[in-house]
Amino acid sequence: MAFKSLLSVAGADHSDRDVRTAASLCAEVGAHLSVLFMSPPPLGDGIPEWPRQPAHAIAALEKRYRQIERFSHDTASLEKTSREIHKLLRATWRCYDVDIANCDQASVGDAVRQRALCNDLTIIGPALLNDINLGPLVINGSLFDTGKPVLVVPEGAEATLSPRRVLVGWDSRVEASRSVREALDLLAGAEEVRVALVDPEATCTGNGAEPGADIAAYLTRHGARVSVDRLASAGKPVAMVLAQHAIDTSADVIVMGAYGSRRLRERLFGGVTRWIVGKPPLPLFLAR
Repeated sequence: MAFKSLLSVAGADHSDRDVRTAASLCAEVGAHLSVLFMSPPPLGDGIPEWPRQPAHAIAALEKRYRQIERFSHDTASLEKTSREIHKLLRATWRCYDVDIANCDQASVGDAVRQRALCNDLTIIGPALLNDINLGPLVINGSLFDTGKPVLVVPEGAEATLSPRRVLVGWDSRVEASRSVREALDLLAGAEEVRVALVDPEATCTGNGAEPGADIAAYLTRHGARVSVDRLASAGKPVAMVLAQHAIDTSADVIVMGAYGSRRLRERLFGGVTRWIVGKPPLPLFLAR
């Protein structure tokens, strides 16, 4: 599918680099950009019940003061960031909208889900990947709760929606099929698409008699230039094998299905966001 509307999510204390990444992608493919800022909810009406003991009352007032101070700081930071983003987008890209969602952590997923449902692709940039509190909630809301794809762009990766070389991680599962379908426009425009299977088995109900042949034929009918690589894992994790093969073949992006949300969160937000430590990181196109 063609990408005509992209979503970028940012926290109140994030820099503008994720939005810049999303804006450059929009300029590349002529898409509209929706920016969603996540902000803490407004403060309530005050202390629900006034403590009777003076010491408790003082403690409650001090706690309330800290809450007000933090909320004022977050609000000022968000307003400053929002102004900067508007200025940036007016100068670089005219087709955009900016919205603010005031919600607590429990409601972040729903707020992101609502926006992601009306966009073609959500961009998960370095700032969001480095935010272990907000990042996993955005992944859940944009990917696992919508069926829409995301593009994960780690620190140092060169994001593009017009890649020359693409690696597709294929295992004949529904998630892999959805990732291919969502990335069809990207795949059809690439100079080279390599479908990689790790430790494939020839079966009549799974990969078929010739693993990878069916999906290669499907992609060829959509205009993609496809080759099939069957890889041995040698006991290594599948993700590591695919990432290394992507680097070895000079791929610009990896396309693959997203499976268990817990394992994906651990991989993306476990403190190391690169697929292979010490190697150039690559954008990751995920769908479920």
